[in-house]
Amino acid sequence: MERAKQIALLEELQGLKDNGLFFLDDEVAKSPITRYASQDRFDAEMRDIFRGVPIIACHASELPEPGSFMTRELSGLPVLLTRDRDNTVHAFINVCRHRGARLVREGSGCKNAFSCPYHAWTWGNNGTLRGVPHQKEGFPGLDRDAHALKRLPATERYGLVWVVANTDAQPDFDSFLTPLAGEFAWAEMETLAIAATDTIERKANWKLLAEGGIEAYHFKVTHRDTIGPHFLDNLSSYETLGSHMRSVLPRSSLPELNGTDPAQWDIRTEANVLYTVFPTSQFLVMQDHIGWIELIPLAPDLTRLRLTTLAPKSEITPDKEEHWKRNHAITSVTLNEDFEVNEEVQSGLLSGANESLTFGRYEGALDAFNREIERHLTPGAA
Repeated sequence: MERAKQIALLEELQGLKDNGLFFLDDEVAKSPITRYASQDRFDAEMRDIFRGVPIIACHASELPEPGSFMTRELSGLPVLLTRDRDNTVHAFINVCRHRGARLVREGSGCKNAFSCPYHAWTWGNNGTLRGVPHQKEGFPGLDRDAHALKRLPATERYGLVWVVANTDAQPDFDSFLTPLAGEFAWAEMETLAIAATDTIERKANWKLLAEGGIEAYHFKVTHRDTIGPHFLDNLSSYETLGSHMRSVLPRSSLPELNGTDPAQWDIRTEANVLYTVFPTSQFLVMQDHIGWIELIPLAPDLTRLRLTTLAPKSEITPDKEEHWKRNHAITSVTLNEDFEVNEEVQSGLLSGANESLTFGRYEGALDAFNREIERHLTPGAA
């Protein structure tokens, strides 16, 4: 994010605050209950979105050197991520091409080759079939190229590994990711590594969990005993960046900028900046670290979340371990306040109380997020 843009964003919010105004969309919007509770709608999202667009599979620091690998579930598929001797990242379906066993059982490690635990067929970390026991007698004329690991489209950019969970996809990574280039360069994403992480599951639709972070209307209520006092009441702004979104959540210190030199302003001091990376990642840029929220949809009413604190690699040292644990805990407590409410919302969706949820003019970011989802769905999808 350019320096001039940072100042403009702060000036906009400061002007709204000074005049007792809010960042408002033109109209109130409605969000149908079926978006959050319908199995047909969830299946359409899985087909058109989670297996149609690039998803962040991991941070590049999780594959730190040639030979590194990790396994993950991505959009319902078992995925093997590797870094080969040329430092190139690959993504494969983590399934043996012989009899379909799970090829790699470990969560992560460093290997140049993977041997199936069933019959010991072996593949290199670039996906090529290297060895077949008793091939001459048992598999005469075997086409090894045809039995390479099933490859998924993947690219490494901005310190992140992006994968499309569809072997037939031909994604335009440039169009999808370029709007984030300047933003993630400013956040120095490539210099970061994981300082702390944990995984939880919540009984709520993935969209409800994402929506909770992109409006400040609830801050003084839901977070009254945690972060609420540190942020301005119901004041935030948002801007779409291609399929993605930047939200700015100003701290209560913002009015202190009045009369000071804008050249000295620092947006990371005066606000949290939240990037909603379509469809299922959010990066909360704070003063000295970034909170990363990954949403892993499992069912219409069930989502796995991976909560991660990213910090500069040079700052992840034994003497700062408690600092990062403490910051991670603060973020987790705050997010879970939202998630608990989201579970209550989910449990009430089918009560008949509402046919749709209402997004006020303060909550325009929620409508923008859902409109982008609709844009990716096949016309006529549930």
